[in-house]
Amino acid sequence: MSVSTANLGFPRIGDNRELKKGLENFWQKKIPESELNVIGYKIKLNNWFLQKELGINYIPSNDFTFYDHILDMAILLGAVPKKFLVIENPLDRYFAMARGFQNNEKKIDIVALEMTKWFDTNYHYIVPELEEFQIFKLNASKILHDFLDAKSLGITTRPVIVGPFSFLLLAKFADSKIEKSTLTLLDSLLPIYEQLLIALAQIGVEWVQIDEPCLCYDADPTKMKYFEKAYQKLNSLKLKPKLMLTTYFASVEKHIDLFSQLNFDGIHLDLIRAENQLEQALTKISPNTTLSLGLIDGRNIWKGNLNHAYSLLNYTVSKRNSNNVIIAPSCSLLHSPINLNYEEKLKSDIKKLLAFSVQKLEEINLLKRVFLTKNLVLLKENIEILANRNYANLNSQKINNENNFKLSEQFLKRKSPHAIRSEIQKIKLRLPNYPTSTIGSFPQTEQVRKMRANWRNGSISNENYSQFMQREIQQCISKQDEIGLDVFVHGEFERNDMVEFFAENLDGFAFTMNGWVQSFGSRCVKPPIIYGDVARKSALTVEWTTYAQSITNKPIKGMLTGPVTILQWSFCREDQPKKETCLQIALAIREEILELEKLGIKIIQVDEPAIREGLPLQKENWGNYLDWAVQAFKLATSGVKDETQIHTHMCYSSFGEILPAIIALDADVISIEMSRSQLELFSDFTKISYPNEIGPGVYDIHSPRIPSKDEIVSLLKKASLIFPKNKIWVNPDCGLKTRSWNEVEPALKNMVSAAKELRCNDT
Repeated sequence: MSVSTANLGFPRIGDNRELKKGLENFWQKKIPESELNVIGYKIKLNNWFLQKELGINYIPSNDFTFYDHILDMAILLGAVPKKFLVIENPLDRYFAMARGFQNNEKKIDIVALEMTKWFDTNYHYIVPELEEFQIFKLNASKILHDFLDAKSLGITTRPVIVGPFSFLLLAKFADSKIEKSTLTLLDSLLPIYEQLLIALAQIGVEWVQIDEPCLCYDADPTKMKYFEKAYQKLNSLKLKPKLMLTTYFASVEKHIDLFSQLNFDGIHLDLIRAENQLEQALTKISPNTTLSLGLIDGRNIWKGNLNHAYSLLNYTVSKRNSNNVIIAPSCSLLHSPINLNYEEKLKSDIKKLLAFSVQKLEEINLLKRVFLTKNLVLLKENIEILANRNYANLNSQKINNENNFKLSEQFLKRKSPHAIRSEIQKIKLRLPNYPTSTIGSFPQTEQVRKMRANWRNGSISNENYSQFMQREIQQCISKQDEIGLDVFVHGEFERNDMVEFFAENLDGFAFTMNGWVQSFGSRCVKPPIIYGDVARKSALTVEWTTYAQSITNKPIKGMLTGPVTILQWSFCREDQPKKETCLQIALAIREEILELEKLGIKIIQVDEPAIREGLPLQKENWGNYLDWAVQAFKLATSGVKDETQIHTHMCYSSFGEILPAIIALDADVISIEMSRSQLELFSDFTKISYPNEIGPGVYDIHSPRIPSKDEIVSLLKKASLIFPKNKIWVNPDCGLKTRSWNEVEPALKNMVSAAKELRCNDT
């Protein structure tokens, strides 16, 4: 009797971010397509061999992608919008769907597909765009080649696909006026899945991991009828691989009866997020069905509680044949850094508490070894480390929100309502209608990154670094003046990342050198680790913000990252509620805001792009989260005078369902990403009267294409049909750090020209 081990997906960026570097070199035409393909092949090879060496029995294939796995599924299913078919090269077409495409000589100008958050993570996926009578067509070359490539190397893999139910729910109709569900396309889609499964069986695939993450949402009987129909058909195929239905991020307990009736070969359950569903599964799912137990957290970086995981494994085996039990991570390891062994500078007392992707697979293999040998001594080290860990003692000071800071209404409410504040701000700021600004960052050149790195490693003095930064800010202010923006920013050249920069100046955070995680495409982030109590140990942004204000008469917007986003985009300590940690961060941000205001900064933006991301997946848990998330933002921002204008920024999520909470933030101005959807998100704002000012993102900064003035005018006219003209700001949809100046300058000039045209039309 034996249990097996599996992995659901491995990080695809490469040990040294080879994917990022390869993609960016390819997009800049520094390397040919053939070289990019070699880079991708080497990453896949390394991942396969590594997982084999770590003792994983079911190694995933088709989990590698050049940009996004949902975009890959759209290609596999032939769901390519017609507007992209003018691009002949398949790889160029693929990237055009993700990033947009512009060729003035051939008069081709195509907006990228919409991008949004993958459930409650900071990963972004490309939203498939479907027609009302979509015709699907199988294009299985990638998934077939991946399996055969691995097989030729002696590695039998388990291909990963997204199931038809989730694919359709994650997609949208190209025509926003179509009111029916995308699930109505199921009958057209299922034959393609049948063809795919038959093709996989014909080349010797034994198992397919079929991901249905949308099952983690609240049960909807109407939608579940489509799920039932899909798998009645797919599970009844005579020629097909075994199907491992894979769910994660929440409990699917309400669906267990249906799973049992549909006769799946295997079912994976996330027992980190929802351990309670195991009992239901053991009671109702046939013992002949293989159960994959998500016992190791794929979302955080702390060592797993292996003693508890082993008890769950033992309990499961006591109820069924161990040959039908698999040990696995809770979800794909896409959301974890690759290898803790690369972290040579991390403090040992923190490092010993951590496990990255490689270490998580080692934990899975260790659980199997303990099960086979019954040698519990193998768990001793893990048990001792967890028993002795004390997050708070790792920090120099202890902060207790309950004792040291009473959250009274005084600290959570602006002095006057927005209507009064707005009039005061208009007098103080003297801005025109359709005021123009940016979200914060400007392009970070190779020289900027090099100088910042040299300063960090001590190669240049503080004085030389300061002089360099001043010159960069001066040039940035000069460019904004030339472009004609109304509200300036200092450019954020000192910042490596919008979360890591702040965390470096707060107590309670630790940092990795190579703990990179993919956010989307070539964009990788390095989340800091919250291990202790958070406090502001020094000024965060004051020096460069006030310097920028000292060299211009235009208002400078102070740029801060909000408490919820710092929390969500960090790996958070597990020994206290997230609410308490978030309020600690909010207090630190509050101190910074009050100092900026005291020094003459009249506009302060507190970015909260992750506030929607943190929303629990099931509605019964929304209220508590939204209460403390709003509380944290207001705690950070409500201490300022009426004349100080508070902005916030949000992006790449669906905000319609939490509009009451967004209103409750009481920010004077909200800027929100909307360009890829052509302001489609504004339909949410028509359902509820948003009382404050808003800046719809009219320039997609994640695309190399430059929007025309007329395109921006058209978007702003759409906005003016919903909002009063004196409440509309004009801005890009996100920060400009990753773009080049030769893209940014003409785009912003077009944006300013569009605002001026609308002002003229109003007179």
